[in-house]
Amino acid sequence: MSPTFLGLDLSTQQLKAVLVKEDCSIIHESSVRFDQDLPSYGTENGALKGPAEGEVTSPVAMWLDAFELLSERMKQAGVDFGSIAAISGAGQQHGSVYWSYDAEEALASLDPSQTLTSQLSPKAFSIPRAPIWQDSSTTKECREIEEAVGGPQTLADITGSRAYERFTGTQIARIRRVNPKAYEATSRISLVSSFMPSLFLGRIAPIEISDASGMNLMDVLSCRWNDKLLDICGGPELCSKLGPEPVSGGTSLGKISSFWTNRWGFNPDCIIAPFTGDNPATVVALSFPGDALLSLGTSTTFLLSIPPADIPPKRFTTSHLLSHPTTAPDAQIAMLCYKNGALAREQVRDKYADYDWSKYNSLVEGQSPGCDGHIGLYFPLPEIIPPGVMGEFFFRASPSAPPTPVPEEEVPRACQPRMILESQFLSIRSRIAAILPPNSPPLQRLVVTGGSSANQTIRQLAADLFNMKVYVSATKEAAGMGGALLAKFSWWRQNGNSKGTFEEMNAMTEGEAVGMKCVAEPRGDVAEKYDGLVASYTACEELVVKAWAMNGVH
Repeated sequence: MSPTFLGLDLSTQQLKAVLVKEDCSIIHESSVRFDQDLPSYGTENGALKGPAEGEVTSPVAMWLDAFELLSERMKQAGVDFGSIAAISGAGQQHGSVYWSYDAEEALASLDPSQTLTSQLSPKAFSIPRAPIWQDSSTTKECREIEEAVGGPQTLADITGSRAYERFTGTQIARIRRVNPKAYEATSRISLVSSFMPSLFLGRIAPIEISDASGMNLMDVLSCRWNDKLLDICGGPELCSKLGPEPVSGGTSLGKISSFWTNRWGFNPDCIIAPFTGDNPATVVALSFPGDALLSLGTSTTFLLSIPPADIPPKRFTTSHLLSHPTTAPDAQIAMLCYKNGALAREQVRDKYADYDWSKYNSLVEGQSPGCDGHIGLYFPLPEIIPPGVMGEFFFRASPSAPPTPVPEEEVPRACQPRMILESQFLSIRSRIAAILPPNSPPLQRLVVTGGSSANQTIRQLAADLFNMKVYVSATKEAAGMGGALLAKFSWWRQNGNSKGTFEEMNAMTEGEAVGMKCVAEPRGDVAEKYDGLVASYTACEELVVKAWAMNGVH
């Protein structure tokens, strides 16, 4: 029987499964959408708001129900659970699950005749709702942790990121402050990515190194917990609540528990590998050394695998450095994350192109690169990069003169659709040099994913502005595919390749299994014009940040 490999992705809105063969070709995909398939939990886009300002959570019991329903759908689709040799996956980054002191016994004694939910919820959890990445209730804790270590840059040097509201360290600190009884009743704390393998192992799994990078608790270069940060966020007891030091991909956490073999027919020798975060899993699925990855979804995210460095690059007070899920501590992932992605693009489309993407694309294509010296910055939500800025800002700019602010009515309406794309991409382009180590070879290709990656006009503009060939993948479930590849990597390492690398394992496929296809190539004359606009954009952004600070808005 040929082995297959299961990748799971527990995102904000759904739980997805991707099953692949040894050649990495996809043989099955299925999903459970929380709002539609589990409506009794009352979630909106998979989440619940309140009662505190900025508080956003998801019911842990809903996730347990989703595992049961997903398994049933896979069975009905004819999936042979006995062929699955290894399981890994991805969880929405920054979500955290709080286990009670009854959890270990409950996990170890699961009865295959009963559901996960009936046996684990609520007794296995000290907090029934998991804080997720959308939560913004921890501003007080963010400032406190930065002050305690000597400022945001110092924290970024240690953990790869300054303090962010959604990060787990500040979430733990807030729970300890506002709900001390629940914190005291917590035996272990998992990320969403380590909660998932815990269900399959029948015991609480350790946290994986790449996802641990999104906690403000781990030293990003050594991949070990930082004792000072643990004490700041959770006191002396937090070390035991987090469990052992983070683990890396390619290892085996153990074999699947008897609950799954008896209830669903899994092979008892099925390996459970570490699960990672959704962004690192996407990197694993869609990019190879020398690639950059641009996700054009609700947020705009730029990811880049980079060689090791003695200290994080200087711009990581406004971006992130993550340990790599397969090669840490020898390499990291640099990430630029923007809150205003599709929302901002769609608002411009609605206002200037009558809600019509075809008209929007025609307007973009009808303008020359640089929009005759007009630059616009669009932040309908408080932005991450540059931090906290909100609003729309317009300039006249040229490479030979400093930018001049202008009112919106002086900007031609037909320019706006192209201006927002140029603005979003130039922001990323202006930061790439700071991410890459000195003397790095040129990036080979730009892999685009997310909703806007299907738009050929946007693909071509990205190719021109970044001066790179643009590729897309056939799979729409990049994080789940990344999980499947991580499952195969663990199995491969346990079967005679203990010293092998992820790249060596993938050498035979060369990305063909995920259908990499070149969809746009840069035009030399256009790319050259964009080279000259990077400095102009940077000058405009600096003016916006300065004005924002002078107005006393933080």
